[in-house]
Amino acid sequence: MIFTTRFAPSPTGPLHLGHAYSALLAADMARTAEGRFLLRVEDIDSSRARPEWEDGIYDDLAWLGLTWETPVMRQSGRLPAYRAALTRLWALGLLYPCTCSRRDIAAAAEAPQEGVPPAFGPDGLIYPGTCRQIPNPASPLPNAVLRLNMARALRTLADPLVFTETGASPEGETGQIILSHVMLLADVGDIILARAEMGASYHLSVVIDDAAQGVTLVPRGQDLFTATYIHVVLQKLLGLPTPTYHHHRLIRDENGKRLAKRDDARAIRLYRDEGKTPADIRAMVGL
Repeated sequence: MIFTTRFAPSPTGPLHLGHAYSALLAADMARTAEGRFLLRVEDIDSSRARPEWEDGIYDDLAWLGLTWETPVMRQSGRLPAYRAALTRLWALGLLYPCTCSRRDIAAAAEAPQEGVPPAFGPDGLIYPGTCRQIPNPASPLPNAVLRLNMARALRTLADPLVFTETGASPEGETGQIILSHVMLLADVGDIILARAEMGASYHLSVVIDDAAQGVTLVPRGQDLFTATYIHVVLQKLLGLPTPTYHHHRLIRDENGKRLAKRDDARAIRLYRDEGKTPADIRAMVGL
C-alpha cells in the first residue's frame, strides 16, 4: 500500500496560515515517505461553497510550491457514493429520521437534570434520543435528518475500537487510542449522518472519500480529534480501512485564538500581496 496523505479544504473562504500549515505538513510527510499527496475539495455544502474560493485554493497551494494528482476529487460529484452508504446503514436498521430542531435538542438535553449543564460532543450538544423510539418508516422522510443509532451500531462492533495516532490529542494522547463503547455512547451519541440540504454529513463523506482515495495517513488539526471517534465507528460499520491519524497543533493568533476563515488578516493571499514568499510562510507556521 502506498503511503498517502491528503489536504481537504472547503471552498467557503480564503485559505489562512492554519491551512498553509496543514497542507505543507501533509505534503512534506508524503514526500519524506516517497508517497502520494492528494487534494480533495469538500464542497458538499452548496449553500456556502463558491467557485472563486475553489480557484483560490488551487492558486494559493500552487504558490506555496505544492503539486497534487489530478483530477481533484470534489465532494459535489460523490453524492451517489454517500447515498449508497446511507442506504446500506438504513437497511441494517442503524439509522433513524430526526425532526428535532436545535432548540428542541437543547430543551430536551437540559430537562432530565435541571441546572446540570448538557453534555457536548464532536457535533455539539449530544442528542438526547428524542426520535430514536419512533418506529422507522419504510424509507427515510424527505425533510428529516438521519441519525446513527449509536447503541445499536456498537452492538455489531468489537469493544473497544482502536486507532493509531502519530500526532497528539489536545491533551497529549498519542499512540494507540482506545475507544470504549461506554465512552462512545456517553461522549458522542447519535450523530447526524445526512441532512436534507446536503445529502451527507461531513463525517460520512470524509470517511467514504478517504477510503476511495486510498488515504493511509490523515493529517488534520487537533480540533478534529474527537471527530475521529465517529469516523472510526463508521469505518468499521461500512467495512472500510481505518487510516493512521496525525492530529497536529493549531495555528493561533497573538491572543491564542484558533484561526478561522473569517480571519482575513491571516489569509495567504494577503501575505502574497505584501510580498511574502513561500519560505516566509513556512517560517511563520514553524516548518
